[in-house]
Amino acid sequence: MSLSPYPTASTSKKIKSSKISPSPKLPESKIEVKKGTFGYEKIGGIDKIITEVRELVEYPLLHPEIYKHLGIEPPRGILLHGPPGCGKTLLAKAIAGEVGVAFIEVSATELVGGMSGESESKIRDLFQSASQRAPALLFIDEIDAITPKRDNAQREMERRIVAQLLSSLDKLSEADKPVIVIGATNRPDSLDPALRRAGRFDREIAMGIPSEAQRKQILDKMMVNLKIDSAVNIEKLAKGTAGYVGADIAALTKEAAIAAIHRIFSGKAGTDNLKSIQQDVEEENQKDLNERQAVCDYLKSNTNTFTETELAQLSITQSDFDHALNVVQPSSKREGFTTIPDVTWDNIGGMEEVHNELKRLVVGAVQYPSLYKKFGVDTPAGILLYGPPGCGKTYCAKALANECKANFIAVKGPQLLNKYVGEAERAVRQLFMRARNSAPCVIFFDELDALAPKRSEDSSGVSRIVNQLLTELDGMDVRKDVFVVAATNRPDCIDPAMLRPGRLDRLISVDLPNSDARVDILKTICKRQKVPLADSVNLEKIARSVQVDGFSGADLTALVKEASVRALDEIVKKVGYESAQKDGGLVEERHFIEALSKIRRSVSKEDELEYLKIKQSILSQN
Repeated sequence: MSLSPYPTASTSKKIKSSKISPSPKLPESKIEVKKGTFGYEKIGGIDKIITEVRELVEYPLLHPEIYKHLGIEPPRGILLHGPPGCGKTLLAKAIAGEVGVAFIEVSATELVGGMSGESESKIRDLFQSASQRAPALLFIDEIDAITPKRDNAQREMERRIVAQLLSSLDKLSEADKPVIVIGATNRPDSLDPALRRAGRFDREIAMGIPSEAQRKQILDKMMVNLKIDSAVNIEKLAKGTAGYVGADIAALTKEAAIAAIHRIFSGKAGTDNLKSIQQDVEEENQKDLNERQAVCDYLKSNTNTFTETELAQLSITQSDFDHALNVVQPSSKREGFTTIPDVTWDNIGGMEEVHNELKRLVVGAVQYPSLYKKFGVDTPAGILLYGPPGCGKTYCAKALANECKANFIAVKGPQLLNKYVGEAERAVRQLFMRARNSAPCVIFFDELDALAPKRSEDSSGVSRIVNQLLTELDGMDVRKDVFVVAATNRPDCIDPAMLRPGRLDRLISVDLPNSDARVDILKTICKRQKVPLADSVNLEKIARSVQVDGFSGADLTALVKEASVRALDEIVKKVGYESAQKDGGLVEERHFIEALSKIRRSVSKEDELEYLKIKQSILSQN
């Protein structure tokens, strides 16, 4: 695609406002007019977004005569929103490279001045600069920094900045040649609503956390210029990077390259057993530091350049990527967001009936959508898991997310409560927006009865939260691959409106395990925790004993832990810590018997009867 002859940074003139006296302006370097150096070929995993962008940006910039002929206004502003590092800025630069028009990039904070009127002047100058070079693309990064909701603005300057930006956007429609403004933010809800109406930022493009298939495309793009060993498994890397955005994947490849360099210079080329993978990082810090220092000393004393023959044998291996995966943490986790859980149904015992129900309702619809569509079966809007505490409701939600290969957000009801008016509702909106940007995603509300009690029995503040939850649950058309699973011990305390059709309309009981389920749970716990059991231990006998009747899954976990602690104390008293670490020991049946003298059922018989009444009441209503 040929580039249009627009002025470059070296030939651009300083911009003067035609309506105000000279005032401080952006430094010339800040309003530099650029040309894109790359196009969409450098970006992976956003094919659908690129198609949308071409319609919204390329058509009006390259063929404005079509819009004029049809008598319609072309798009003027586009808002890119998504989590940090998802590629908003990269996409804007790729658009500039594709269309070949003048490109002006500025960070929103650069438009804020210290003197009264300076910020507005900078905004006017910026838009005037873009208009003079039209057709042009103007990119404002982190636009939320200067466009807060005017109702919440704490200073008059903030209101004036928003008003000036609105005015400048409106004036673009008067220009003969098109100027498209792209704003980027990870907090779209914080923008003043007037910015998001038609004629301004009237089109919004969500850039969420990439799926496994999208991550593979991103990895393929990034590895084109890297020296990668042929044994590196891209599919495995894509599967192991759940929750990673583009910036995280870039950091991963860089860390893998650094690991390769470290391995090469420390004389370990070819090994697949880096210490950082096999041993705990904290224990190895000093050793690793000494080793790296030795490498640095070697490099300092040996400055001979590698020959082409030597370089040809060097590459980034799978072990280097495995090391990088232990080092690079996805942005979503740093922000408290949980990615695809590592809990599977194999980690949960005694849940076959619940598993089958969830598989039919959700997993099948996700994995075989065409089959479900053929029979007219929809995915339920929401699922409520109810039952006594400690029975594995949270584990079920995590295993469901894992089986669906969906991201997972866990929220305890009280976490969303806030004493300030409107803050809790905003938290609910942000939660669902975050989930939509990370689809497929499972939102798990634990202790839902604390978040959505019956409105007639609580304050107006809680009523507003319930109303906001109902609004989000009703938005099935925009939720799509966002699945809502909630858990509660007291379904009778939840507002009835939450349980109506189209909301949390599927109720699944997670009961206390029977004797068969307890056997399965005990075996699963011991296997998952790798408990060194003696051959004489009869888990089935323990699970079916009267002493564990009424035990929940959490109680059985506590039982195994207590038995292990008693076995550990016994061996340490006999031989000491050092010998115990070398020779170890076994957990015997008597340790379980001793543990039973301390561990008691957490759900009393009276409570069990109460939960049974609640279950019968729910079943009678359905």
